[in-house]
Amino acid sequence: MSHPPVADRASGRSGPEPGGSGAADGPDAGGVSRLKRGFSFRSAFSMAFADVSPIVALYAIFTLGLFSAGPAFFWAFPIVLAGQLLIALVFGELASRWPYAGSVYQWARHLRGASWGWIAAWAYSWGLTIALSTLSYGAAGFLLPAVGVDDPGKGLTVATAIGILALGSLANMIGRRILKIMIVASIICEVVGSVGLSTVLLIFHRVNPVDVLFDGFGTQDAGSWVAGPLLVAMAYVGWSFVGFEAAGSIAEEVEQPERNVPKAIILSLLCVAAIVMYSSVAVILAIPDLPKVMAEQPADPVTHTLVAQLGSGVARPLLIMFVIGFLSSFLAVQAAVTRCLWGSARDNALPGSSFLVKLAGPERLPVNAIALTGTVAAVLVLLAGSDLYRVLVRASGPSATGPRCGNSRTTRPDCWRSADSSTTPASWTPTSPTNSPSPTGTPRSWRSPSSGRWTTGSSTATCPASPAAG
Repeated sequence: MSHPPVADRASGRSGPEPGGSGAADGPDAGGVSRLKRGFSFRSAFSMAFADVSPIVALYAIFTLGLFSAGPAFFWAFPIVLAGQLLIALVFGELASRWPYAGSVYQWARHLRGASWGWIAAWAYSWGLTIALSTLSYGAAGFLLPAVGVDDPGKGLTVATAIGILALGSLANMIGRRILKIMIVASIICEVVGSVGLSTVLLIFHRVNPVDVLFDGFGTQDAGSWVAGPLLVAMAYVGWSFVGFEAAGSIAEEVEQPERNVPKAIILSLLCVAAIVMYSSVAVILAIPDLPKVMAEQPADPVTHTLVAQLGSGVARPLLIMFVIGFLSSFLAVQAAVTRCLWGSARDNALPGSSFLVKLAGPERLPVNAIALTGTVAAVLVLLAGSDLYRVLVRASGPSATGPRCGNSRTTRPDCWRSADSSTTPASWTPTSPTNSPSPTGTPRSWRSPSSGRWTTGSSTATCPASPAAG
């Protein structure tokens, strides 16, 4: 374990500055390596937007919020947004003052000294690398059913996740242009899908009155709804508005970063929040038989609502939307964490700094740092299902662990399983909500991916473990 570099406490700096915003690309006059400028304001905004990802943000917390505080959990969004905007304003000021690669590492280093920067770099890098493993595993869990693999084993899911890690890392290594194209394309698909589906639900499939948005459905029991369920919902919603600091991680590569990076941080948060809140209202107002849903608490009310209102044909497009959301978030998260590693290595604050600080290719990218994050994330994917993996993932928060399925989590939206399947014991039925009648009259069921048990009404039975277990 290397030790943090000695810092000048008066200035909070450890070593030479990376160079000002007007410095030329490449090494500056003092021989300090710098990343090449290749991102505009639009690129910085797209990076932060993709890092947060409205699809991932909504799907990760909707079920938790709905069943903890009722439909009125919606009001946790504007409250949390107000708090996060204050943080975004602070981040914007810090990014404007120190527009160097690494965001939170650089800000902690300049404000409190090298030791604090070292701690921030380690925490940030590990947190995002763990997120890379869960994002790739989640994308694999959606991708395989989307291409017709109804019951992938754990081995196939792990192999697919590692393939996603490899291709994503390669895209980050090839060049900024490829990265920008892929992120912008995925964002367009994600926004069109989210806003389009929400608009259709609001216009053609609204079955609940607007006043349900003020109904806690008895979640407060005998206490105060504000002092209980709302606070719980706010804790969940807080995880849906994180990642906007990613624009600060690439600040050194952004044109006019003092102006463009703060705007990208703040605007990305506002846009993601608007889409998530709009989609939440649309889903809440379209939930069929809301009292029954609140009483039975099905595993996945989002997919339940979309399938019930739009038909079973929406299942595959929905899977594709989730794949796009997870992939775009993966690319942005990896870009952010590699800049943090590279910025720390430039200050000789990490083991193997001489290896991590190397740039390669005509666009001078930190390919070694990119390869390291991809490799470590792949090792973590291989540990999927183990106790260690569960601890690491849960420590990363709800946004990294995927949506709720019963009392556990799954990385697949089609988490209803047919209990009367005669073709294969592990056939997944995204078109059948929890406990809805099957063609043979046998109730449908959902399965906990962590325990490998499916539930029909009050009975349980053991079935083969899900590939998403863990």
